[in-house]
Amino acid sequence: MSPLPPSLSADPAVSLPVPTCTVVLVGMMGAGKTTVGRRLAQVCRLPFVDADAEIERAAGCTIPEIFSRHGEAYFRAGERRVIERLIKGPPCILATGGGAWMDAQTRRLVRKHAVSIWLRAPVHVLLRRVQGRGGRPLLAQGSPEEVMTRLVGVRYPVYAEADIIIDCGDETVEQGVQRVRETLAEYQHPQKVPVALTQHSYDVLVGPDLISRAGAWVAPYLRQKRVVVITDDTVAALHLPRLLLSFQETGIQADVISVAGGEESKSLQCYGDVMTRLLSLGIERGTTIVALGGGVVGDLAGFVAATALRGIPFIQIPTTLLAQVDSSVGGKTGINSPSGKNLIGAFHQPIIVLADNSALATLPRRQRIAGYAEIVKSGLIADPDLFAWCETNGRSVLDGDPAALAEAVRRACTFKAAVVAADEREQAKLNGRALLNLGHTFGHALEAELGYDGRLLHGEGVSIGLHLAMALSVQLGYAPVEDLSRLDAHLRSLGMPVSFDWFDIPFSAQILLDHMTRDKKMQDGKISFVLLHGIGKAFTSRDVPMDTVRNLLINEGCKP
Repeated sequence: MSPLPPSLSADPAVSLPVPTCTVVLVGMMGAGKTTVGRRLAQVCRLPFVDADAEIERAAGCTIPEIFSRHGEAYFRAGERRVIERLIKGPPCILATGGGAWMDAQTRRLVRKHAVSIWLRAPVHVLLRRVQGRGGRPLLAQGSPEEVMTRLVGVRYPVYAEADIIIDCGDETVEQGVQRVRETLAEYQHPQKVPVALTQHSYDVLVGPDLISRAGAWVAPYLRQKRVVVITDDTVAALHLPRLLLSFQETGIQADVISVAGGEESKSLQCYGDVMTRLLSLGIERGTTIVALGGGVVGDLAGFVAATALRGIPFIQIPTTLLAQVDSSVGGKTGINSPSGKNLIGAFHQPIIVLADNSALATLPRRQRIAGYAEIVKSGLIADPDLFAWCETNGRSVLDGDPAALAEAVRRACTFKAAVVAADEREQAKLNGRALLNLGHTFGHALEAELGYDGRLLHGEGVSIGLHLAMALSVQLGYAPVEDLSRLDAHLRSLGMPVSFDWFDIPFSAQILLDHMTRDKKMQDGKISFVLLHGIGKAFTSRDVPMDTVRNLLINEGCKP
């Protein structure tokens, strides 16, 4: 059995866990919310509450009478108040009326305090179950089949925002209850990492199968139910069908723009082509860009979102470990120029990030290594406990263990969120967000020298850059040599690149220095280096002698 989500705990008297928070059943009339809910409550030894019965008790009259006397709007407001009181109380199994979930405020309350389950059934099953029953004021407004079909068309895309969807048909009550319990046992609510900024905040959701339910997670954040997905051809083949299906079931209109994979797509030419295609779709300022892919797609799509119509909403769905722990969090977007990497860009924060750990299962080990370097970097900067965690769990992360990957992403995102919140636009003069560039000055120079042709992934360049930054810190007398040995031992034990012995081609120290001088972090003609006083003790410096850097590069294997 899958690990229990935080909302569940084991009941020794039965073979499946029981809820420790309220379970809210949503769906159309006839879906079985009351029948299944009563039996589920008995099995789980929890109270069963019928929201409609509670409403009638509070109002002192029947629901048809409330509709007749006061109208639907009055009824929905009272319904929301009753549901809020119930879900904030002791755990129970709560069956709601068919229209309750259509209220946006009710949905927000349930998401915050409970677990929601949509019991989905086809129209013919619903009609058969409600046939001959009274007290259905909505079905009295015309042909029951026509009314039910119309309601299903309106409500099902909203019901699809529930945490869990269970299809119902002709199974027995016991079979339905068993399916609900099994699904609850397997359900893992995403872990939430908040990114709290001065003028804008958003969440990074970390968990399995988020792409399959992306429509449900993003729908509450959309200004209009229209998105444009920007992805690359490789990622589209792997993940796009599931994403589009999730949008379809939640009533979100989606267009797709796909680009070639690789760093070449972060070019002015590709940016112009994507922008032309985007504008030809007749987008509005409420249209949202969804980036589905790795760091290249995220950077490109984010910059497109930042500049189209002077800025439109943006969602990140990173599919690589590198993108999940680094580029998808923090709002840096941009493209490359012939003069250097990411020299054209903007700060444009997403409205939500979905870090789907299941997507990482498709990655080759090399891609996981590239992302893992950024996790190690976070520990080196200011989190020695994270670095120690990496020493213990790094092999499991690179082997693709789902639990280790999820925890690594959560820890790295939590660290980066704190750094970004303190210095969103990298304006701190000392030791702010610029610390996240640890290893990048060296790594970007290597990438530029190789022409971003794929021989060196960004994360591999960072891995080498981490070694070089620590080695430079040791050479300058800032860091103890023991920490350099500890870092190198960890990287080499996992088969990660550490220095120029990774390559079978020579590098020129002078040419690499020239690349560094074109870095966007130059100020007053001086290169900014992120150095270390040791593991977890990073700082920035603009007073590093270039001769010292040159000598380091030569000692590491570069030619002059």
